[in-house]
Amino acid sequence: MSEIRYDAHPSMFRMRPFATLLAILLLLGGILLALLGNSFLPAAIAAQVDGKALQMIGVALFAIATLQLLVWWISTRSDQLVITDDELLWNHGLLSKQYTEINMASVRTVRVSQSLLQRIMNAGDIRIFTAGDEPELMVRGLPDPDRIRELVKVQS
Repeated sequence: MSEIRYDAHPSMFRMRPFATLLAILLLLGGILLALLGNSFLPAAIAAQVDGKALQMIGVALFAIATLQLLVWWISTRSDQLVITDDELLWNHGLLSKQYTEINMASVRTVRVSQSLLQRIMNAGDIRIFTAGDEPELMVRGLPDPDRIRELVKVQS
């Protein structure tokens, strides 16, 4: 068995840093609203607002933010890239799986694309080209993309 050189899932936080932080803040705000109702509002505003309605809004915010974070987390955990000495292995899917194996000897080009935010977060999109003009494999949001490029370049 070949030695594993790289094993990673796309990073939820690195792919969507602002959206993830916003969802976490909404989750926490929903908890506060559900637990405290209108007790943290100024007295003049609290007298005009129904406490139960605020609690229900808090529960809804919590549920929506939790569901969104869970969907993002599951989508990142359902993808995995493994680089060994002689091949790339891409696993995709949660209930039904898709496996892609690419021999290192057949890799022609590795293309790394990074936006400014991805460069700050040390994440990137990887495209692996073998024989054709279309990429054989395209993976979004992997951590440390330059390391992936170097590992594939050294092995091929």
